[in-house]
Amino acid sequence: MKLLGMIGGTSWHSTIEYYRLINELVGEKIGEDQNPPLLLYSLNIKLMRDQDKDRIKEAYLEIARKLESAGSEAIIICANTPHMVYDFVQPKINIPILHIAEVIGKEAESKGIKTLGLLGNKPTMTGDFIPGYLRKNFNISTIIPDQEYLDQSHYFVSKELTHGKFTEQAKAFYKEQMKLLAERGAEGMILGCTELPLLVTQDESDYPLISTTQLHAKMAADFILS
Repeated sequence: MKLLGMIGGTSWHSTIEYYRLINELVGEKIGEDQNPPLLLYSLNIKLMRDQDKDRIKEAYLEIARKLESAGSEAIIICANTPHMVYDFVQPKINIPILHIAEVIGKEAESKGIKTLGLLGNKPTMTGDFIPGYLRKNFNISTIIPDQEYLDQSHYFVSKELTHGKFTEQAKAFYKEQMKLLAERGAEGMILGCTELPLLVTQDESDYPLISTTQLHAKMAADFILS
């Protein structure tokens, strides 16, 4: 098995989900009495909350180099938003970062989806690190909620979901946003916050949901076993 480095902590709730899924998925192949070796660096989420982009990029580069020097053969970032560092960090290390948008694009392609709604916190929705990757590599368009809803979505992610708080109010908000995005042409929805699949499941949605957490964890398991 290949040794995977994990960068977690944003939030630790989602990191636990990644760790659990990767172990379960690998265990399905090698036997549930075994588990893969993993290197986990869990950072303080305050780094992301402070929103100093230069400091975030430098911190992720430092962590990535530590994981590489410790023997990691690839790195997975256990959240959506920190993929903002990908273009800065990837050229400066010698092992691949498993990009979350790669699995989003492949899943959308498999479903014949060409336009996706993107839900998450404000940096994820307004940044180009997921939409730009999908546009460049898969020719998939991405739309986000109207400006008036961005702060509310950011609040639910940063003040509730990443604290392990899952409310009916938040669930109702995101289900309404999916409806509005569908009316604007979205054929499926990216749950672009690692905790969102814990809040709204496919059974509760009228639209195809692309759960980044599960897909990204499978990408990690496939790498470990490759």
